[in-house]
Amino acid sequence: MEQLQAIKQRFGIIGMSDGLNRALEKSLRVAATDISVLVTGESGVGKENIPKIIHQNSPRKHAKYIAVNCGAIPEGTIDSELFGHEKGAFTGATSTRNGYFEVADGGTIFLDEVGELPLATQVRLLRVLETGEFLKVGSSKVQKTNVRIVAATNVEMQTAIQKNKFREDLYYRLSTVEIHLPPLRKRPEDIPLLFRKFAADFGQKYRMPPLRLDETAQQLLVQYHWKGNIRQLRNVAEQISVLEKEREINAPTLRAYLPEMGAQLPAVVQAKEKESDFSSEREILYKVLFDMKSDLNDLKKLTLEMINNGGNASATEESKGLIQKIYGSENPPAAEPSEKLTLIENDPPNSFSPPASNDLDRYDFVEAIEEEPLSLLDKEIEMIKRALERSKGKRKQAAAELGISERTLYRKIKQYDLNEDETV
Repeated sequence: MEQLQAIKQRFGIIGMSDGLNRALEKSLRVAATDISVLVTGESGVGKENIPKIIHQNSPRKHAKYIAVNCGAIPEGTIDSELFGHEKGAFTGATSTRNGYFEVADGGTIFLDEVGELPLATQVRLLRVLETGEFLKVGSSKVQKTNVRIVAATNVEMQTAIQKNKFREDLYYRLSTVEIHLPPLRKRPEDIPLLFRKFAADFGQKYRMPPLRLDETAQQLLVQYHWKGNIRQLRNVAEQISVLEKEREINAPTLRAYLPEMGAQLPAVVQAKEKESDFSSEREILYKVLFDMKSDLNDLKKLTLEMINNGGNASATEESKGLIQKIYGSENPPAAEPSEKLTLIENDPPNSFSPPASNDLDRYDFVEAIEEEPLSLLDKEIEMIKRALERSKGKRKQAAAELGISERTLYRKIKQYDLNEDETV
């Protein structure tokens, strides 16, 4: 217990919760070894303290300690940052550069947000963990390094593995020992202590008396769901320290600095709601399509009956029901003179005679429309010509209208042998 207290004092860690103490105890136990450690927990819980504790209590404490934020390095340069590169390996590589694994030889590397690493870099990292070997970018010479890797992530690793965003073999290599830091909402006894420490620090920083919370404010502080964890709590303490003149803070004052509780619903619930909305829309669409198909079949039946009866529907109950269903009344509207309905038979016989049955599967009812067929090539040439006409031959304006580059438009004009003077 005394050792834990000394560690907390040295690294500025506040809290007495069981989850926090277990994480610190595991850190001290693995510090003397060289095994890889994976630190997990939500964003803002203080994961960056664990690798420092491990390094400072290990035989490597006098060697280099390098912290790398994997999520902040662009994908195109992450390999160069970690493993180095040779001169001329890529554009801008004007000199040879040593990567972090070479610089930290004999020490410790902390890979923060390791779940953001590209898959290609994950393969390189796996080789370092297994053999201690790596290649600089643009080099074929194998180099050796002796580093201790401590990684951290706020990503749910099993989910990332299932989505093929993280290699399963690398996960098991990194998580020889996994240390989990609990979120702030599961450390309610630590929240007032942390707020008091932050209030004192900011009071000293801004040269004003530190904040004090009354009993109602302390209850609200503990009950609140701290989605941003310690980072959010620190931010709230700083805001109140700067903006409030009164140094005694009550619940209404504190509540003004806290986001609404309703806005902190888990993302899983929102995702389920979206999925449910999508399913409902899809079901409605299916129903509309089925209803349209049913109406079309009814229309076929009614039309066939009219053909068999010389253009008039017989006054049967079925006919009345079909007319009522299709037109909404028993008196269908008169057709406009311009309307033209053509009966086309898929397999036309020598002479047409209406079928005796009500089966019209061989017939389609379409509106007779004369349209000149155009190929895709003809369409493209026509669109280019019209765009040039509207822009009065200005290729830049025509290219913007077509959604292509001016260079592409110029190439197509040459390809199709279009005379720009004729299109204007």
